[in-house]
Amino acid sequence: MALVEKKKIMDENGVRRAITRIAHEIIERNQGVNDLAIIGIRRRGGPLAERLAVKIGEIEGVKIPVGILDITLYRDDLTALGPNPLVHRTEVGFDLQNKTVVLVDDVLFTGRTVRAALDALADLGRSRCIQLAVLVDRGHRELPIKADFVGKNVPTSKKESISVKVTEIDGIDEVVIEEKT
Repeated sequence: MALVEKKKIMDENGVRRAITRIAHEIIERNQGVNDLAIIGIRRRGGPLAERLAVKIGEIEGVKIPVGILDITLYRDDLTALGPNPLVHRTEVGFDLQNKTVVLVDDVLFTGRTVRAALDALADLGRSRCIQLAVLVDRGHRELPIKADFVGKNVPTSKKESISVKVTEIDGIDEVVIEEKT
């Protein structure tokens, strides 16, 4: 089964504007950035988290701690990944105690990735609160998880897929809807 690009829903400027808007919303919701940390879910959540931290830092004039979380061993479909799943490092070089953590991912779909990330974060320490920021929310939740900050809501069918590409990994910033054929 192949995926065919159906429609581009965000280009480089759209992604940049979404990051800027989410950064402002995070600052507003938290009445500033005291004890704020940003952690991206590895793969594309990592670069998006870095960009959010930079944008918030530009707005507020402070450096925001940023980390990357690998959730491989926390997934509920780990056995489906094969006998030797590829595990990467979690890179969180700061204490989560009493921090407001903004967890960042590219696409919110069933909620299972976020559930795994919440379990992984709990193993790193007890933060004051955890908020969720996603570039795209496509619906179809299987768990009661809702994003606090959303770049774009994109209703999709189950036969469609959202592909987020970021310059740091893919050489381009864009979000496209793909259809299974």
